[in-house]
Amino acid sequence: MKKTNIYAYLSWVSICIIWGTTYLVIRIGVESLPPMLFAGIRWVVAGPILLLVLRLKKIKFPNREDFKHIAFIGILLIGFANAFVVIAEQWIPTGLASLLITTLPFWIVIFEFFIPNSYRINRIVFFGLLLGFLGILLIFWNELGNLINTEYFLGILAILGAAFSWSIGSLYSKYKRLKTHPLMSASFQMIIAGCFQISIGLILGEQNSFSLDRNGFLSMLYLIIFGSLFGYAAYIYAISVLPVSLVATYTYINPMIAIFLGWFILDERINATMIFAAIIILSGVALVQYGNLKQEKNKKIPA
Repeated sequence: MKKTNIYAYLSWVSICIIWGTTYLVIRIGVESLPPMLFAGIRWVVAGPILLLVLRLKKIKFPNREDFKHIAFIGILLIGFANAFVVIAEQWIPTGLASLLITTLPFWIVIFEFFIPNSYRINRIVFFGLLLGFLGILLIFWNELGNLINTEYFLGILAILGAAFSWSIGSLYSKYKRLKTHPLMSASFQMIIAGCFQISIGLILGEQNSFSLDRNGFLSMLYLIIFGSLFGYAAYIYAISVLPVSLVATYTYINPMIAIFLGWFILDERINATMIFAAIIILSGVALVQYGNLKQEKNKKIPA
């Protein structure tokens, strides 16, 4: 195995673990901090730190042509997707949020279907998609009583919006190959998206309710160091080397960690229906990934 591939797989393993913990940390932080400023400050602090480290290593700035694509990817992956997750966690449990994000590989497969010369949806993938959506319907059926609560319903929509935005951004990043170093690209994505989120927060007047208490400070510090500097940089590096469908399997692990931490620390409820839905969704995701890998393997076999 090439050295770069070893680093890529280590990056994938790190996001499997780290991003499972961030749901809990976001939930704690958003209880005392307004969502857009909470999200934005994290990135505008982490981005310049990563940029400084990269410049000390003599890694070049992006060229003008790459910069507009980097900005677009950053707005999709962080500006919208991350903001939607933070907004949603004001109103819905961490376990449910992470479980719905698990559907990310489904959206990637569906959106990729419309890209010319990309992978097609075979029978295995189709059955996996069907199974996964049955799991989602089971969650919605189980939460039917809560959906009449406007904020709870908006939280569900925000999480689905995060999955859509993250899927499109990941695919755009995959098919738009840049000459810029992946980590340099990640640093500018953080800065641009963070500024975008802070601007939205200021427009909404969130500065009037901003008060950084101990929990808020510790949450932000954790997200800056682990969620952003390690986690997001690792994700951008991993998808620049490994298949996006493979990297997206981090969603297998994240909800298990998030559900356990939400139950253990925040006393969030776990019922049999949610566990059953989680098994169905994860089984569907596994089939989607298996179908994609099988298709990729067949493509490499000469006719």
